[in-house]
Amino acid sequence: MIGFFKFVKIYKMIDGRKRVNIKIGLFVEIVQKPHQRTGELTAGRIAKILTKSLHHPYGIKVQLESGLVGRVQKIIE
Repeated sequence: MIGFFKFVKIYKMIDGRKRVNIKIGLFVEIVQKPHQRTGELTAGRIAKILTKSLHHPYGIKVQLESGLVGRVQKIIE
């Protein structure tokens, strides 16, 4: 069972609902508006931070370098 953990990608538990944790250039997973019900995540690098408030209960809204817009669910480092 110990060998199993060598292949699992480790996510740091950084809160994607706080704007101070979100920086341009971070690699994140977002949920787009049409995928909110299914929870389908899209990965990419942050190009713009769109939420102006310091905190949002569903995640900070960002635009990825690919142009997709969504709320941050996971921060991957």
